[in-house]
Amino acid sequence: MTMIHLKSLTNDKIAVSTEAADALRQSLRGPVCLAGDQGYEEARSLWNAMIDRRPAMIVRAMGAADVIRTVRFAAEQNALLAVRGGGHNIAGNAVCDGGLMLDLSLMKSVQVDPSAKRVRVEPGATLADLDKETAAFGYVVPTGVNSTTGVAGLTLGGGFGWTTRRFGMTIDSLLAADLVTADGKLLRVNGNENSNLFWAIRGGGGNFGVVTSFFFRMHAMEPTVLAGLLVHPFDHAPDLLRRYRDMVADLPDELTAWVVMRKAPPLPVLPAEWHGREVMIFALCWCGEMAAGERAVMELRRLGRPIADLIGPQPLTAWQSAFDPLLTPGARNYWKSHDFLELSDGAIDAMLAAIRVLPTDESEIFIAHLGGAMGRVPPEATAYALRKPHFVMNVHTRWRSAADDERCIGWARNLFRATAAHAAGSVYVNFMPDDEPDRVSAAYGPSYARLSEIKHHYDPRNLFRLNQNIAPAVHEERAAG
Repeated sequence: MTMIHLKSLTNDKIAVSTEAADALRQSLRGPVCLAGDQGYEEARSLWNAMIDRRPAMIVRAMGAADVIRTVRFAAEQNALLAVRGGGHNIAGNAVCDGGLMLDLSLMKSVQVDPSAKRVRVEPGATLADLDKETAAFGYVVPTGVNSTTGVAGLTLGGGFGWTTRRFGMTIDSLLAADLVTADGKLLRVNGNENSNLFWAIRGGGGNFGVVTSFFFRMHAMEPTVLAGLLVHPFDHAPDLLRRYRDMVADLPDELTAWVVMRKAPPLPVLPAEWHGREVMIFALCWCGEMAAGERAVMELRRLGRPIADLIGPQPLTAWQSAFDPLLTPGARNYWKSHDFLELSDGAIDAMLAAIRVLPTDESEIFIAHLGGAMGRVPPEATAYALRKPHFVMNVHTRWRSAADDERCIGWARNLFRATAAHAAGSVYVNFMPDDEPDRVSAAYGPSYARLSEIKHHYDPRNLFRLNQNIAPAVHEERAAG
């Protein structure tokens, strides 16, 4: 192996000796990839095609020992370290230019223990991997909305999806985790062991180490849900959105109702004359007894006169992957997001105006309402602290050509600014792009100071900095005397 030059934590170049690099390679089960090696391009390629970075070295870990040795190597070399799980995060921090990348995507094991109602998940697993295993045993772990999302990143940021109203956020079902800290130690974290770290990783992102195993509580649930779309003409959206915001607070926990506004994709289930025209969509999921679900969704079905009513029984695993065809890898993506405690008229009007000038047919505005079980967890129980019922707006711009970057990003930023006065000030960290470091403190709100102290204790050099980064607390040195 020739001499390798790694970018350091201070952006200098580090010359790694052949002996040190060979020693690392020989200690691992997984491969070490340099540019041109098999697996290098696959490992560095992320869901968001805007991210095109080239690490100097990639370790494709096969187990916890590989993670431990790689973290120790990075710490010893003072190397810039990026950690990849599913590679789906919008910010693209899973890969770095010139540094060392730790790729966990080959660690995909999911092991269900039905007698204990518990499942162990490795950090490279996707939601599809987890959902298919738990569904086979009649259980579910509350996760997200796109089956190709990685379990690790989703969980560390909080995690919400179609079953959150009934069972809470993903972190609310996390029982324990195995975590490799910046000094290369493997710690079990749970409510009794290393409980400060356990609190921090439930919403604090990848700031505190690399999780090699997640242990989740499973919830008994029938594998079939009542789910689908109610597609409305966009001209009816002003009235429908206001009626929607007034009724969602009273929905039963089993029912989730979200909104998508975009141009109708050319799907065969939609009338051809609506393809490419602006629409407002209610996306519904009932996870409970089917007859009760039919009654529960009736009020939403009666709103307006939909172009298409596509609601029906289907496996949860099918519904979890329903939007995958609209979110395939290879496109350029940019997001801007706000939390709203109330969906004000002003916020609604700004969103409606933005839909009239969509930059591309693939761009959309997504509105989720979070409540139910997730709102009954005390805000101080986890690092994710916004437990009040609230709305999440994600402005999702999606396009194909780099020539359109400025126009598409500008559209998202304009809407973000137009709705800022109506927002709560917080933001869901998994929806933050890489150009918002100034929002990290606000994202964590009352949890930030404690997170910063924990960061100082476990990672004072900020080895794990390629994330929505929480800076280690600064402690003044006491003078000797």
